[in-house]
Amino acid sequence: MKIALDAFGSDRAPYPEVEGAVLAANDKFCSKIFLVGNQAILKKELERFYYPKNSISIINATERIDTSNKPISELKKKKDSSLINAVNLVKNHEADALVSAGSTGAVMAASLLSFGRIPKVNRPGLAISLPTISEPEIVLDVGANVDCNANNLVQFAEMGSIYSAYFLKKKNPKVALINIGEESKKGNEVSIEAYRRLQKLASINFIGNIEGKDILKGVADVIICDGFIGNIMLKTVEGVAISLFEILKQQLNNDWVAKIGAVLSYPAFRYLKKKLDYTEYGGGFLLGINEISIIAHGRSNAKAICNAIKFASFSKKSKFLEHIKEYYSKPLVSVSPSLNREEKKSE
Repeated sequence: MKIALDAFGSDRAPYPEVEGAVLAANDKFCSKIFLVGNQAILKKELERFYYPKNSISIINATERIDTSNKPISELKKKKDSSLINAVNLVKNHEADALVSAGSTGAVMAASLLSFGRIPKVNRPGLAISLPTISEPEIVLDVGANVDCNANNLVQFAEMGSIYSAYFLKKKNPKVALINIGEESKKGNEVSIEAYRRLQKLASINFIGNIEGKDILKGVADVIICDGFIGNIMLKTVEGVAISLFEILKQQLNNDWVAKIGAVLSYPAFRYLKKKLDYTEYGGGFLLGINEISIIAHGRSNAKAICNAIKFASFSKKSKFLEHIKEYYSKPLVSVSPSLNREEKKSE
């Protein structure tokens, strides 16, 4: 298994990428990692670590995508960027999967333009695994598509259901649509229409709408929304987790009785912190394109990069892409010629 890693994608690149690659190489998550970026900087940083020398190779790239500019213009201007070179390794079948902690928009655009969409998929969706009270659930879209129509949401439900079934081994995964109420007529026109279509779709186990308060309860295996809602939801959950531990830390520093209690409760706190830690889950999977593209958090540390590499490797081994391609190679009741015309008009 060979992974192409954009070594200049994260906020603190290339340090998390290099250390994360070393951790993954030492744990033998894959046979080869291509570190793509400035050769001189990467070589110097790699010299600080011990790792199997044949497990990591440097691919030189002289440019880096600027996250403050528009993704498409950056991709057009910087043909020798670390992201473009990493994408090309996968496109040319020199690597099996892409991992990048760069701009979501840039990674999505580069992946979509180079790998192409799976036939009949209108738009790719970014899926993440979110921890809950019970087991992790799949949420998509979390940022790839700010505006969606009902057909997009239906396809997210299809791809998310396949993802949950074949990747997380869930039997007949429960799919829910996030909304402002559980009733079928709640929400905007897109949500109401998506509900109507999902209810009639025999290929998925649709359980209806869920509200924001139910997201972390684990009542569904797959949660569907547009990228605008999904991204806000994801960052809100991350913010709550960070604030929760900050409040606990402040209270422990101010109260000696609480410190004694904290010592006794340490195993429970440790478990909670691990469960809410985004670094444990690696990154988001860009569903609906012809190759594996994993988008890690911009604030990723070495542990997160390592887990993203592990996630990419496991994704390839699961043959998940083959299952999605097989699903969409069959006649679809959810995508009719009229819906395709509607999609083209909206684009």
